[in-house]
Amino acid sequence: MLPYQPGKPISAVQRELGLKKIVKLASNENPLGPSPKAVDAMRSALSDIHRYPDGSAFELKNALSVRFGLPISQVVVGNGSDELIGNIALALVDDLEDEILTSEYSFTRYDAAADLAPCVLRKIPMTSDWRFDLPALARAVNDRTKVIYIANPNNPTGTIVTRPELEGFIRDVPDRVLVVLDEAYFEYARVSTDYPDGREYVQRGANVAALRTFSKVYGLAGIRIGYGFVPEYLAHAIDRVRAPFDANSLGQAAGLAALKDDAHVRRSLDDNIEGLALLELAFQREGCKVTKSFANFHFVDLGRPAGLVFDALLKKGYIVRLVPDAPDHIRVTVGNQDENQGFVEAFRSVMSVR
Repeated sequence: MLPYQPGKPISAVQRELGLKKIVKLASNENPLGPSPKAVDAMRSALSDIHRYPDGSAFELKNALSVRFGLPISQVVVGNGSDELIGNIALALVDDLEDEILTSEYSFTRYDAAADLAPCVLRKIPMTSDWRFDLPALARAVNDRTKVIYIANPNNPTGTIVTRPELEGFIRDVPDRVLVVLDEAYFEYARVSTDYPDGREYVQRGANVAALRTFSKVYGLAGIRIGYGFVPEYLAHAIDRVRAPFDANSLGQAAGLAALKDDAHVRRSLDDNIEGLALLELAFQREGCKVTKSFANFHFVDLGRPAGLVFDALLKKGYIVRLVPDAPDHIRVTVGNQDENQGFVEAFRSVMSVR
């Protein structure tokens, strides 16, 4: 296993380069921050921080159950959706020769889930337009396949699988195989009428898990709280392998309050649409290829070694994300209006150097 490589911390870049202002556009965070209601809820919860959290996360699960129309027995909560990804593999894999399937150029935590289970991980090549190749994934299923992870939208490419594609895929995959829809960027992708809602497949009784998070549009990345909708058997299995008190008190309080602030979510989505358009135009003006994004970031083919552009942007105070195995690509998170404008100017300057 290789350790997860987070984006460069702002403080480290400041010390290295002597820059006063650093803008981090590498981790797909919400530049508006959390809902004020969530911040107030966390402040109120601080007085009880000496107590262990509710190990069952009852209030948060109940609120999610009511809001999304599923029994509380089919709602799971964890220390970010990352933990749920790993716990699913721990719960379902019971042999070294069992297999997990996913795609190339997808979220690195699927690799860790397979390594820790442990079992075989097989990655299927993407389509030419950087999307999950669902027919190829379905053909790859064999008697040892236990779990299939599909990031929808995908990180780092920002692409989606559509409702018709997913319907056909679920029909083609044996019922014994769990299909995990990692919907961390769910709220952003709903602008597309072709985007499927994983919760609906759980409701109809398919062997599907839909995982989501408060880290992205809700702006709670630092408090680590994720959730999912799963078949009841899987909820029981996850309870057996998860750490006790994995969802912390502040995260539970913040998530509960964030669910009540639809206006904050709407502002975040509106700003993201505007920022995506601004950045896309800037990339295209410099001759770069931009993959259509349904998330809060762009996947950009620079047409030149990305490491050189990364280093040049870093010297100007902008941190973006390099993409393993895609040496000409960067991933750029949408920032706030000032951050986006500043990045556009820095990017134009960097790309003008041939």
